[in-house]
Amino acid sequence: MIKQLTAIIEREGSGYVSLCPQLDIASQGDTVQEARENLREALELFFEAASPSEIQERLHQEVYVTQLEIAVG
Repeated sequence: MIKQLTAIIEREGSGYVSLCPQLDIASQGDTVQEARENLREALELFFEAASPSEIQERLHQEVYVTQLEIAVG
């Protein structure tokens, strides 16, 4: 089964942190690609090890990523 999940990747120090907000699982890497692949691996391991009830409990069905424009100062 293939499931599409969201990955948010941001620079942190000299590397990158990746987050899947649907499951609150994170990883990291030296490059964007490495952080993305490490997150993919962490998610695959989670789905291998987690019980169906844990997956259901942690999985957020609706996650929206958007940008906001705000006044500063």
